[in-house]
Amino acid sequence: MAGRPGPPRLGPLLLLSLWGSSAPAPLLRRLAEHIERFQEGSGPGLGFGPNALVPPKQGWLEQPLDPFNTSDQRSFLQRYWVNDQHWASRHGPVFLHLGGEGSLRPGSVTRGHPAALAPVWGALVIGLEHRFYGLSIPAGGLDVAQLRFLSSRHALADVASARLALGRLFNVSSSSPWICFGGSYAGSLAAWARLKFPHLIFASVASSAPVRAVLDFSEYNEVVSRSLTSAAVGGSPECRAAAAAAFADVERRLLAGGAARAALRAELGACAPLGRAEDRAELLGALQALVGGAAQYDAQAGAPLSVRRLCGLLLQGGGNRSHSAPYRGLRRAVQVVMHSLGQRCLSFSRAETVAQLKVTESQVSGVGDRQWLYQTCTEFGFYVTCEDPSCPFSRVPALPSQLELCQQVFGLSTSSVAQAVTQTNSYYGGQTPGATQVLFVNGDTDPWHALSVTQASGPSASALLIPGASHCMDMAPERPSDSPSLRRGRQSISQQLQTWLRPAQQSQARGGD
Repeated sequence: MAGRPGPPRLGPLLLLSLWGSSAPAPLLRRLAEHIERFQEGSGPGLGFGPNALVPPKQGWLEQPLDPFNTSDQRSFLQRYWVNDQHWASRHGPVFLHLGGEGSLRPGSVTRGHPAALAPVWGALVIGLEHRFYGLSIPAGGLDVAQLRFLSSRHALADVASARLALGRLFNVSSSSPWICFGGSYAGSLAAWARLKFPHLIFASVASSAPVRAVLDFSEYNEVVSRSLTSAAVGGSPECRAAAAAAFADVERRLLAGGAARAALRAELGACAPLGRAEDRAELLGALQALVGGAAQYDAQAGAPLSVRRLCGLLLQGGGNRSHSAPYRGLRRAVQVVMHSLGQRCLSFSRAETVAQLKVTESQVSGVGDRQWLYQTCTEFGFYVTCEDPSCPFSRVPALPSQLELCQQVFGLSTSSVAQAVTQTNSYYGGQTPGATQVLFVNGDTDPWHALSVTQASGPSASALLIPGASHCMDMAPERPSDSPSLRRGRQSISQQLQTWLRPAQQSQARGGD
């Protein structure tokens, strides 16, 4: 059933308190949310002025809580956004932007692509929020009994159901092609939607899509390390060496204890003492995420640190040969990020992290950390490690301490997580999913491209690797500062759409509806 009003229990609350909080949270997810909010609030689109768009419409679909059990009559309301400003006719294509592991904003249908491509094709643009995220959270809370209805397979069933329901609601022609778009995890969903429902989804554009699940994601820091040395994005071998020196300095101060550790706490703006080994590991993990985020979101609007700026900080004053210069640069990098996120201090308490993740009430003011941890524990892994000798950062936190979260929060053993990762790759095909009419788009600065498809596997399974581009950068609104390679990448996406849609339009013109 479509068009029902939103549930009053959630209301219009969004992420009002997040940035004033110093509560521990995965830094990369905070950075992603911050960048998305920044990009949506700046430039043409939803802003004011002569180029402002008509605000998109919000709607709700009633979806089965368990689409795989017809005897279960429970349902939930799934939010969607609609931009019909460029929709030329009911025979035009539909661009379906899939949400991922967070709230889906109205900008999903007004900014970046697919919105930028809609005028060319007279397309209807719809954004579909992922179950259990944003305002699409089923009643009943987030306990494990409820979370068993949260998976990529459930999300894909929602896509298929929404595709049919929304087609009826908006009177879309049965011959209109539906194209899925998505970035990061949602990019994987876009590819898998075409793989599993080729009769419903005509084609997909999957940006920065990590289609291979992996328990130990050591490749993440391998790409970060390469990016720190890449002159194309402002890196250098000296920058990578400075990063290694800064982390070695932090570890030395942590091990020294006493006054050295207390000074480190003050200098890094830590929220709490560093007496516990598990908290020291969390701190090192947060610092790794800060450096990783500089590569993952390099040069994006709203990103507090780029590789170029981070390297500038790490190497500042390097001419005096001071061994502490890289450490001072890392301290300044921490200050830059904390200020940008509005956090008063750097939080890393393992006990607080576990306590927060155990909260089963729906967290309207959060970005779905408990839900996403559940998905990593039951489907994907994706635990970033630095255990390879070539990794320039700290060896902690190691994989066992990350897997321990699955046990502490959900009672899931390491063996069950490993088995879930294997099953995910078996079900979807890993980096050889076998889907046709899917374009995989990646940037070589983005650590997640290591788990995506970067080489075409045939004429109908295309791949595009954009030099110097970071995570989902092709999906961001265009900027004058965009690199030539990014501009060419976006042109390639448009050309691929033309290759897919021209024959479909010609066939539609010959055959009618």
